[in-house]
Amino acid sequence: MTKLYTIGFTKKSASTFFGLLQKSGAGQLVDVRLNNVSQLAGFAKRDDLAFFVKELCGMDYRHELRLAPTQTMLDSYKKHGASWADYERLFVDLITERRVEDVIPPETLDNAVLLCSEATPHQCHRRLVAEYLAERWDGVTIEHL
Repeated sequence: MTKLYTIGFTKKSASTFFGLLQKSGAGQLVDVRLNNVSQLAGFAKRDDLAFFVKELCGMDYRHELRLAPTQTMLDSYKKHGASWADYERLFVDLITERRVEDVIPPETLDNAVLLCSEATPHQCHRRLVAEYLAERWDGVTIEHL
């Protein structure tokens, strides 16, 4: 059985964010953002986040670009008004083409938290990744933090 969690950092205080991670009992935080060094990320910038999750939560951190959208896709959705439905279709096509279910072994994501920026999973690619993998791997459960 593979347990996948998802979390976004926006609209959460650091206390709430790290509290949710601690409470989950997950062993690693897998950053699925394309851009993870922006000053706008606050406490969730790559190097700071790697430090905080290790020190506060006892978790490992890794950045997994194979689970991130392309810059073109992101810009189309965030800056040029593409619909969520179009973005979702393009993103699922992308991870299908990347064959992420074959190149990332299930055991490397067991008890992992997929991180992106969106406050909720409804319109975020971390949910799409989790659902995609759950459809292709046996025994995956998903919990959105």
